[in-house]
Amino acid sequence: MPANEREKIRHLLVLQDMQGQRTIPLKETTYSLGRDSRNAIVLRSRSVSRQHAILLRVTLPETDQYGFRIIDGSFKGKKSTNGLFVNGMKCFSHDLKHGDVIEFGNNQVKAKYYAISNISEQAFSESFAAEDLSGFLSEQAHPVNPFETLAVPTDSFEGAGEVALARLASFPELIPNPIIEMDLEGTVTYLNPAAALKFPNLRNAGTQHPILAGLATAVQSGQGNSFVREVQVGEDVFEQSIHYLPESDLIRTFVVRDITVQKQAEAELRQRDRLLQAVAEATNCLLAEMNYETAIDKALAVLGEAAQADRVYMFENHPHPATGEMAMTLRFEWASASVEPSQCNWQNQPYQVTGFSHWYTALSAGQSIHRLTRELSATEQELLARESIQSLLLVPMRLDDKFWGCLGLADCCRERHWSKHEESTLLTMAASISGARQRQQVEEMIRYQALHDLLTGLPNRLLFNEQLTRALPNATRMKESLAVMFLDLDRFKTINDTLGHTLGDHLLQSVAQRLRDSLRAGDTVARWGGDEFTILLPRINYVEEVAQVARRILQALETAFHIEGHELYVSASLGIALFDEHSPDTETLIQHADAALYHAKDEGRNNYQFYTTSISSKTPEILTLEKSLRHALEREEFVVYYQPRVSIATGKITGLEALLRWEHPEMGLVAPNIFIPLAEESGLIVPIGEWVLRTACRQNKIWQDEGMPLVTIAVNLSLKQFRQPQLVETVAKILEETGLEPRFLELEITESTAIEDLDFTRTVLQDLENMGVHLSIDDFGTGHSSLSRLQLLPLHNLKIDRSFIRDLTTDVKVAHIVKAIVTLGRSLGLRLTAEGVEKEEELEFLKSINCEDVQGFLFYRPLSAQKATEILEEQRESV
Repeated sequence: MPANEREKIRHLLVLQDMQGQRTIPLKETTYSLGRDSRNAIVLRSRSVSRQHAILLRVTLPETDQYGFRIIDGSFKGKKSTNGLFVNGMKCFSHDLKHGDVIEFGNNQVKAKYYAISNISEQAFSESFAAEDLSGFLSEQAHPVNPFETLAVPTDSFEGAGEVALARLASFPELIPNPIIEMDLEGTVTYLNPAAALKFPNLRNAGTQHPILAGLATAVQSGQGNSFVREVQVGEDVFEQSIHYLPESDLIRTFVVRDITVQKQAEAELRQRDRLLQAVAEATNCLLAEMNYETAIDKALAVLGEAAQADRVYMFENHPHPATGEMAMTLRFEWASASVEPSQCNWQNQPYQVTGFSHWYTALSAGQSIHRLTRELSATEQELLARESIQSLLLVPMRLDDKFWGCLGLADCCRERHWSKHEESTLLTMAASISGARQRQQVEEMIRYQALHDLLTGLPNRLLFNEQLTRALPNATRMKESLAVMFLDLDRFKTINDTLGHTLGDHLLQSVAQRLRDSLRAGDTVARWGGDEFTILLPRINYVEEVAQVARRILQALETAFHIEGHELYVSASLGIALFDEHSPDTETLIQHADAALYHAKDEGRNNYQFYTTSISSKTPEILTLEKSLRHALEREEFVVYYQPRVSIATGKITGLEALLRWEHPEMGLVAPNIFIPLAEESGLIVPIGEWVLRTACRQNKIWQDEGMPLVTIAVNLSLKQFRQPQLVETVAKILEETGLEPRFLELEITESTAIEDLDFTRTVLQDLENMGVHLSIDDFGTGHSSLSRLQLLPLHNLKIDRSFIRDLTTDVKVAHIVKAIVTLGRSLGLRLTAEGVEKEEELEFLKSINCEDVQGFLFYRPLSAQKATEILEEQRESV
């Protein structure tokens, strides 16, 4: 047996009552004994009191050993009815010794106390069931170490017992933790000094006091004899331990500790989590919501509810509309259900005048403001009192390092000291809102740029279409009309090309301003593109109203523009379409105004024309094509192809004809027989033809400079181009610009152009021949003229129209005609070229009648400049 087991004192109580004998090991510090079933040791006899006695463990001085003292009565100090007897002597209390016999009232209930040592734990446990305990213990005695009973001096044990009782009695009195006892009826039976000091009104308040409230109900409802709860008394929170003593029907409560600081810390953590979640939710609103105002409203609501504030403010700085000094205005506000919105009190508040100058100083320096209203100046208190604000927290909002506003929380119900978590949350929200504002500004700028012309600041065609689309239902509802004007500056391209694009841009800006000044209130002018403008005139009741605006616009442009030292004059052509049954929608109105514009140009420019149904003889496709044609040159959509002219005798290239092609970005390659008549009709053929002439001359000069075979380049002149008064001067200028010798240029006019005014034709051709340019009649045989008339003109070449060549081998009459043309042409000294040769038999026939040159798909199709260069390169290498 280990030494520690041998030395250990073990205590037993052998109890005999009406139900027999049982052995009870005494291991606890206290035991209640009585007939009530709630006692620790139940004594089964009617002669025993409900709580008859108490066993109290007593530690012996200067040892680890202890004994037990038995005390008559209950924990409340009530004596037993029939008394307590130890070894036949009635007593109030007694320090038990080994072998003491205890009687409870009479001899119906007896107990014997044992204090033993030198026994193992196993043997001790077996002793509980032994019928003859004395005999069992004797058998367990070791021969070397015989059984010993505990012998303790009486005076020491009595002294220790008194100390234990005094300690037991003084413990509740001296402990700093409040201890309270109450019975099940709610009567307070005991308060220690700590409880009386901490809760001075507890005895009077009784079960109404938070410390005692609900305890009796909790015990009686079976919550348990021992439990712990948290209770709040005023602003303080305590952890309370409750013990129910069923043997005495007492509830003993012990305030373990003040957990107010812990609860405040937990509340702050919960609030921090709530605020962090609110920041995440609000930031998501600011990022996901496309509408800036809606996003701010949602963000402030989330913040206000999370912070449990009464108001959330967002102020914006701006110059005061009257004085120009820095002021603040409440742009957004969230208010809880218990308070009213307050925007009317925070509009255009100057920082200086209202006494908030130190607010501006602090916030602009990046500092926060967290103050109680009563701590502020009288002026500030007066303004805040209108909103019942008792405390306020403001943080600055900065964008691009500029203080542009502030975000605030307000409490109207209490004087609230704002936490660091709330301040940091507000700063984070301020940064998110500043980011959202920056995004809004960028989006507004992008939208402005998307809907406005950046040069003039006018709406662009997209915004114009939107406004026109919105205006149409209004006009229908008001039973009014509206007008759309299409304006195009006359000969603006000339100014742009001669004086430069920068000056042209300044001119467009000045024109835009004059157009604005010419319109009525509510009218809209937009830049459609290039030098074109569209104008919307809503609320029209009389056509004359539109005519007056048109005349005012034309008059406004009559005054000279003085730009960068230049005195410039521009005029405009206007087309007007009215909202009616012929122009019922946005697309048709613009299309008809555009058609009327070109009618105005055809009428001599610098005028306005209303759309009529007679103008609409052209299909929408042709009108669209004509409009695109007007911009094709400046957009560089034209390209020149070259078809070689071949000598029948040698097979060598003797020249190339320049052929115009239009590569439309959407419609692709537009056939010449479609756009050339449109260009002729609109007059655009003149600048287009000039561009073709210049391009062809420049290309021929490039070939010469690269050492290619010397060939002539043939360019067709349209009727309008040929009739231009400055034609000869233009040709001379282009030859000079490009450096091409005149003998390498061949100008072609059609037979019908030549004979329209024979005298004029002879004069112009003579001037060109004097210059050294070669001259040709193109498409001969289609103009019903005779060679006898053409012999009056200074011509060099004659080109037989392809319609004759097509029927050459199938129609004998056509073959005779072609043979006659070649014979007569050669007799007049002209060089003959057959166009459209595609078959070998055609070539053989032409060769048999001594036609010099041919041109057609049999040899070459029209070639790009690059392909033509490659063909000439091959011919040079074969020489």
